[in-house]
Amino acid sequence: MRTSQTEALYFDIHGRVTIRVDAQAPAAMQLKSMLACFATDTERPADIVVDAQPEPMPEAGLLEHELAYTENSVRFQDDRVQIVRDAEQWRIHGPGELLTSVVPVLDAAMISRGAGMIHAATMAYRGHAIALPAAGGTGKTSTAAKLMRREGWSFIGDDWAFLSEDAELLGYAKPMFIKPHHRTIYPHLFEGVRKPLVPSQLSQSVGRLTTVVHPYVIRYPRLADFSRRWSPEHRMVEPATAFPGQEVTTSAPLAAVIYIERFEGTRSRLVEKSKEWMVDRMIGNFHIEMAGFSQQVVTGLAATSVVPWREHFAAKGDVLSKALDGRPCHLLQVPAAYSADEASDDIVRYLEELLPSVLEQV
Repeated sequence: MRTSQTEALYFDIHGRVTIRVDAQAPAAMQLKSMLACFATDTERPADIVVDAQPEPMPEAGLLEHELAYTENSVRFQDDRVQIVRDAEQWRIHGPGELLTSVVPVLDAAMISRGAGMIHAATMAYRGHAIALPAAGGTGKTSTAAKLMRREGWSFIGDDWAFLSEDAELLGYAKPMFIKPHHRTIYPHLFEGVRKPLVPSQLSQSVGRLTTVVHPYVIRYPRLADFSRRWSPEHRMVEPATAFPGQEVTTSAPLAAVIYIERFEGTRSRLVEKSKEWMVDRMIGNFHIEMAGFSQQVVTGLAATSVVPWREHFAAKGDVLSKALDGRPCHLLQVPAAYSADEASDDIVRYLEELLPSVLEQV
């Protein structure tokens, strides 16, 4: 290992996966911010090591100009990122922004320890976890704010979480992305704000522009960190700031999963779904909601057989299927024409109608 014990940042992901980041690596400050809720002073053998120095790849195979690879490693040529899978340990090397590389590797490492990463708003209601998988822009962050004003609710996360095969929802309280349309829902976050946020009607256009330039920005970690914090599309806010005086729940037994999507209907509707349907949607939703380079990492690892498609998705499907066994699964469709405020009102109403009967079965 190149990372010295005295010059490293340590993170413990729910006692299942440990991460060590070289404190001198360009990506260190960004990972320190985005993994802050898992920070620890305890030094343990690392399951994932992150630093800037690549490892030799003698006689590597080549996949056109995009990838170089061996039996256990892949180098993404344009992005200068190398990922090594060495038995139970992963090593990620690169001079640029590495969060987009860490996310899919963390998912794979957690799957091997019996938990899969999901993209969902996650809340605890009277001690039981509720997962709301959804695409970005559906109303998850607005819903979280409104639920937190009601008795019995606590916050777990608004974007990512982990679901274990023994049906424990493990939180990830990373910084929240607050956008202009959240002004009426989180008014205290806009008091005295100096950072310029674009008007709501321009947010989608700026978001598309951000997507276009992101592959270039991530090569420069300081610029990537600056753009995340100062993008006119959003603000980064810690959960403790968004919900002052309220505790964050780190884990809770899963009670129900409600997949939320926008649709072209005129009225919201709730439909009961099978466990198999929900597993497929949760896997697909997590994959498509990852950053573009995160998706490329999964594809590159699969294309070179370092982590074959069959192995990765079958293992994740098995973990999620065990987690959802016996838990109610529903699809909640909300009209696409609704604003985030209107959508979250409907989501909260349906949850309040559904959950009493759910908790009776727990």
